[in-house]
Amino acid sequence: MQKGMLPPADFSLLEEMALEVLANLSADQEFLDFTIVLCGNELWRDVIAATPFERRLLLLPQCLKNSKSCEGDMDSLGLICAGCKACQIDRVLSKAEALGYTTLVAEGTTVAVGLVEEGAIDAVIGVSCMPVLQRSFEPVSRAAVPVMGLPLLHNGCENTNVDYGWLFEEMHLLKPDDEKQPLSVSLLKDQVQDYFTEFTLQHYFNSNDETEKLAKRMLIMGGQRIRPLLTVLAYRSYASESSDELQAALALIIECFHKASLIHDDIEDDDDFRYDQETLHRSHGIPVAINVGDFLIGKGYQLLSSLQVSSDILAKSLQVVSSSHVNLSKGQGADLNLDGQLKSYAVDNLLHIFTQKTGEAVKVALLLGAINGGASKGDLKCLETFSDWFGIAYQIRDDLNEFRDDHQPEHTHHFPFLLALLNEKLAADGETDRFVSIEQLDSEQLHQVLREEEIDRRADAFLKLYVDKCYYELNQLRNLKLKLSLYGVMGKIF
Repeated sequence: MQKGMLPPADFSLLEEMALEVLANLSADQEFLDFTIVLCGNELWRDVIAATPFERRLLLLPQCLKNSKSCEGDMDSLGLICAGCKACQIDRVLSKAEALGYTTLVAEGTTVAVGLVEEGAIDAVIGVSCMPVLQRSFEPVSRAAVPVMGLPLLHNGCENTNVDYGWLFEEMHLLKPDDEKQPLSVSLLKDQVQDYFTEFTLQHYFNSNDETEKLAKRMLIMGGQRIRPLLTVLAYRSYASESSDELQAALALIIECFHKASLIHDDIEDDDDFRYDQETLHRSHGIPVAINVGDFLIGKGYQLLSSLQVSSDILAKSLQVVSSSHVNLSKGQGADLNLDGQLKSYAVDNLLHIFTQKTGEAVKVALLLGAINGGASKGDLKCLETFSDWFGIAYQIRDDLNEFRDDHQPEHTHHFPFLLALLNEKLAADGETDRFVSIEQLDSEQLHQVLREEEIDRRADAFLKLYVDKCYYELNQLRNLKLKLSLYGVMGKIF
């Protein structure tokens, strides 16, 4: 195991490590698969050991049961053990449940990954046959699920067996370590949602002023709260002693800035609906909407300047937020300057706009939380670069989703990156004379041209490139909590 290496690791890296182990031991490569599993287990061992028993899942395969005398029933999740003592399942489940484990007797890893994503558990100890363990490497790695896999003593679909001494030893392993105990993204997401209720916001918005009422209404309105969640994740990952009051304030600051930008974007884009409700400028007029957006920006800075933190942290926070506003405005300006004509879309320019808009919004959310949590300069730099790549990947994914949506958009500018790739391809093929004719096509005809030129496939390649860049940057982080949390976010989005 490489010194200082942090999980997760993809299959190719685990295979490389396993081959090195076998070479050092002069062992036969017939043990490669088993050694890969062991390397993965060692990589996750400290994380699982730091996870409390009540936040772990023990996953057993149904093939451990005695197929001839089992009295258990099956439901949609798996086997319901009857405690008939015909096999070891009841004994194992009793030990695990006495420790506080959640237990499940089912096949595959889908349910386990789902339970982690729902926030029910934080780590998994699973028993399975080698083929299933091999198939689980990729999804488990992408979802950053802390998992220890124990192979069955022989493959088969019934009456199998496992080294129970090894299993009980791993089940009882417990070494509390706050730096290595994973955060539950789902539980924190629920906590963030609670910050934006009428009752909670009353603490920060307590006047009867109409502008303040509208601002509070905008904060309460829908949305996934991704940006404040990222702020909370970063803050909790680095803070040695977290403050609930500071955490709530940081989340609200980021959401104030975000909702202000949405109000102004809706005016600039002349959009009629947001969160399935009429946009503010449609319901109350453009002047009122601009003013409410400005109020939210001011409120965000007011809350930021009032944070009970050291002067150094406050200065860094103000610098990050103000720089973000400058960059976001530049990105929005560059976006508005695109005149909607095919010739105006260039790949490099759009990638830069993506970093200034989407990337910058992610960046300020992560950096504000990380700075107030006490992150190192090295990790802050990693988060900056990660945010740039994330912004590009997210926008390319959005463009592809718009293009592939059954309900094709009326406006072709809904997938500008694909238009930029088409622009680039026509220029490379010496077909610039097609610009004029293509610009005259309606939406359906343009879709047909993009499909014929396989532009979406080229966009897929760009998407993979920038998603890989995101993972590369996450692997440079030295904070395990945030690394695993962002791996989980990446797994859900991409």
